[in-house]
Amino acid sequence: MAFFSKIFSSVIGGSVGKTSVIGVDVGSSALKIVELREKGGRAVLGTYGALALGPYANVSVGQVTRLPNEKIAEALRDVLREANASSKVCSFAIPLSTSLLSLIEMPVLDQKQLPQMVPIEARKYIPVPMSDVTLDWWVIPKNEREATVNPADPAAKIQKVKLADILLVVIQNAALNNYREIVRLTGLDVSFFEVEAFSTIRAVMNRETAPVMIFDMGAGATKLYIVEIGIVRISHTINRGSQDITMALAQSLDITVAEAEKLKRDKGLIAEGNAGTAETASIILSYIFAEANRVLVGYQRKSGKVVRRVILTGGGSVLKGILPFAKQNLESEVELADPFAKVDAPAFLQGVLKDAGPQFTVALGVALRQLQELG
Repeated sequence: MAFFSKIFSSVIGGSVGKTSVIGVDVGSSALKIVELREKGGRAVLGTYGALALGPYANVSVGQVTRLPNEKIAEALRDVLREANASSKVCSFAIPLSTSLLSLIEMPVLDQKQLPQMVPIEARKYIPVPMSDVTLDWWVIPKNEREATVNPADPAAKIQKVKLADILLVVIQNAALNNYREIVRLTGLDVSFFEVEAFSTIRAVMNRETAPVMIFDMGAGATKLYIVEIGIVRISHTINRGSQDITMALAQSLDITVAEAEKLKRDKGLIAEGNAGTAETASIILSYIFAEANRVLVGYQRKSGKVVRRVILTGGGSVLKGILPFAKQNLESEVELADPFAKVDAPAFLQGVLKDAGPQFTVALGVALRQLQELG
């Protein structure tokens, strides 16, 4: 864990103090930043901003991009300037697509042996050479259970040993190097890099003990996390997202991608006077929610615990009409994330922030951690 601990004024704000920090989320189709400062022990919103990355790749707004570091740095400088951000101190969220979260079970005969045992066991779950990744982990204690000390030996004695869940956190070194280069090109001072799942959890959850599913719908993919007592029990990626709706609309209606993206944002799933668009969007979303239900039900069967709450977040979750659609298609209570509720902001902005909030969950979550560490 040591590695990730070390690297892991606008209409809103007035002057920003020395404790001002910026959380950065480089998504597949947009770049988001949130600047926070501390005042009286509370997190206060300084400014926030988002910028579509499509135009930097000469494609339409909303499309998934794979930009070189120089273009991402250019976009980051642009959004910081447009949002009137003041701080140079930042932290970055690392996409799940370049990282891995895995919960494994191991016998713990001697805590002192774990630093040697965990990397050996982790190799079974990491599909690339260990030299290509940075590994971190921490122990989640469990009750003592009877287990065979050496299952390969028929004569081995069965004794009570402590079993622990080990949460593995793996990041591709190439991704870390890319982010370091982006930081260098923008002249920022990075405090740490953090896998986006942890940023999301921090921004949308409180101190729930019952399992909760987080449904994070981006442009290119939808990430699912089942979280219990703050621990990621399951992470799963569905390789479909809001861009799939745009592309389906463009094809079915024979319109440009830009026109389809605007139609999706303007109409969404609202069927009145919009039956064709709503039906096309519903087909894509039905598949995504069916997959989410499969993961949810599978976890419930395996754990014997009920997931009663699903939180929708990510840019795709601001689609008009998605909340009632989700309630019809998921076997749990469903709500939209409201990450800005965790920070102080002017009352007249509450409605705007509530509507925009799901898009800024990751950026706000990583900024919250940075502010806590400075405090």
